[in-house]
Amino acid sequence: MNKSATVTNVSKLVLGMAGALVIVSAQAQTEMTCPSGLPAGVTCYNGKDENGAFYFIAKPANWNNMLVVHAHGGPSDFGPEKLDSAIRPAVNFQVVVREGYAWASTSYRRGGYGVRMGAEDVDNARKVFIAAFGKPHRTIVHGQSYGGSVAARLVEIHGANYDGAMFTSGVVSGATRFYSTRADMRAVYQYYCNNHPRPEEPQYPLWSGLPLDSKMTAKDVEERLNECTGIRLAAAQRSDQQKQNLANILNVTRTPERTFIINMDRATFLFQDMVHRRLGGRNPFPNEGVRYTGSNDDAGLNRSVARFKADPKAVAELADDADPTGKVLIPTVTMHAIDDPLVPVEVDAMYREIRDQAGSGDKLVQTFTDEHVHPKLSTPQYAVLLAALREWMDAGHKPTPQSISDSCGKFADVYREPCRFLPEYQPKSFWSRAYRRAQ
Repeated sequence: MNKSATVTNVSKLVLGMAGALVIVSAQAQTEMTCPSGLPAGVTCYNGKDENGAFYFIAKPANWNNMLVVHAHGGPSDFGPEKLDSAIRPAVNFQVVVREGYAWASTSYRRGGYGVRMGAEDVDNARKVFIAAFGKPHRTIVHGQSYGGSVAARLVEIHGANYDGAMFTSGVVSGATRFYSTRADMRAVYQYYCNNHPRPEEPQYPLWSGLPLDSKMTAKDVEERLNECTGIRLAAAQRSDQQKQNLANILNVTRTPERTFIINMDRATFLFQDMVHRRLGGRNPFPNEGVRYTGSNDDAGLNRSVARFKADPKAVAELADDADPTGKVLIPTVTMHAIDDPLVPVEVDAMYREIRDQAGSGDKLVQTFTDEHVHPKLSTPQYAVLLAALREWMDAGHKPTPQSISDSCGKFADVYREPCRFLPEYQPKSFWSRAYRRAQ
C-alpha cells in the first residue's frame, strides 16, 4: 500500500448543536497504510478532530456512494483515547468496506463514560468525511455494544444527518436500567464475599464503584473475586464455600459465569468514572425495595444486603445522557445473539417497548440469531442487514426478520460463514433478567 505523507487539511463551517456555525477542522493523512485485514483497493485516512478524538476513514475503490459511521463498544477505561480505538472496529467489521461502503469511525475524545459525548464525536467523524469527500448518497450509523447506546441517542439528537441506523449487540435499554443490574451485582457480591472493600479498608458506597483516588487495578479486583468464588479455578478445584458463593451470586444476578469478571470490572471502574467524574459523586442506582431471588437463603440475603437510595438528579442526568427516548424518524435494523453473555438479548425487548411507546415502532425491525457470543456475530449477517436497510431507505421496502433471513444465503456463500437468524424469535421482557425498582 502507498505510504504517502501527504496531509490534507480539512476545515469546514458546519451547523453546531446550538444552531451556531462552528469550525470542524482536522488533518487527514492520505493513503496511510491500511490495517491488515482490509481488502485491496481501500484507501485509509486518519487524524484528530477539534475535541481530541481520533478518527479513521476507509474508502473502497468500488465505493457505492454510501457511508457507514461507526460507534464502537466499550467504553474504554478513563483516560486519553488512542487511534487504535478507531481503527480496530474497521478490521472487525471489514465486511462493510468489502460491500462497497465507505467507513468512518472515532476513538471518542477520551475513555470513560459519556453517551452524548460519544454521539457528538461520531457525528464529527461524519462531518470530517463530508468535508474531505463530499456528501454521500446515504449515511448509516452502526452502533456496536456500548456503541449501540451511543448510536441510539445519536439518531435522536442528530437524526436529520442520517438515513438509516443499525445496532448490533447494542446496549439499547437505557443506562439507568442496564447499569442498575451491575449495581445489584456489587451489593450481592459484597453480601457473600465482603472483600470489595475488605472490612479493614476504608469503606465507600458500593454504587460508586471505587473512591476517585483509589489505586486498585483490574488485577486486584480479579484476585479478590477468585479468593471468594474461585472464578479463575477449575470447578473441581474450588472449595465448597467458593462454589456456593459463586452459585448464589450468579443465580441472583442472572449472570453467566463467563462474564462475571468483566461485569464486576465494569461495576468497579466504570462506576467510579460515571459517579465521580460525570455525576458529581451522586448515586443513580437505587435498590431499595428490590427483592433478590435465586440464592440458597433469599430471606437472609434480602435482610442484610446493602441498600442504597438514588439521587433523583443523578438519575435524571444519566437518563438524559444515555436513555433512548424512541423519537426516531429513520429506518432502524437491529441484530442480537439470543445467548449474548454480556448484553442480554432482553435489552431489545425494552428497546421495542420504548420505540412503540414513542410511536416509532414502525421504523424498527429487530433480528435475532442463534449465537452465543457478544462482540462479533457471523459476517454475512452484517452484509444482509446493510442490504436490507439500503433497500428500505432507497425503495421504501421495509424488511421483515424472515425476508432478512431468506436473503442471507447469498452472503453466506461469499463469506463462507453461516447465517443463523431465528425469524420467529421474540425476547422475553427486560424485567425477566433485571429487577424492577422505584426511581
